[in-house]
Amino acid sequence: MFVKILKSKLHRATVTQTQLHYPGSIEIDQALLDAAGIQPYESVLVADLNNGNRFETYVVPGKAGSGRIVVLGAAAKLADPGDIVIIMAFAYCTPEEAADLKPKVVVVDGANKIVRRD
Repeated sequence: MFVKILKSKLHRATVTQTQLHYPGSIEIDQALLDAAGIQPYESVLVADLNNGNRFETYVVPGKAGSGRIVVLGAAAKLADPGDIVIIMAFAYCTPEEAADLKPKVVVVDGANKIVRRD
């Protein structure tokens, strides 16, 4: 049996832009992806603290150091620039693996610069 466990989280990222007419995904600064251990095209769950919306999509890497968090495609109707979001990636593990897994948590400031890594 496998359990779904949080493996990575970008905490309190700020949406910098939305773009409706795009095939769909979320663009995230590559430096943030690296810090959190999230792979390009990996599935993520996004929780918007401003409006309570949650949506699942996949990651498109953005320019490292840009601070860009761009909600693309249909999900652009669920977030607005300036919204604060939590971006979570999960792993399927055996219960034994899950017991040893410590999620990578990356906390960012209002400009999406890393302020803490847990």
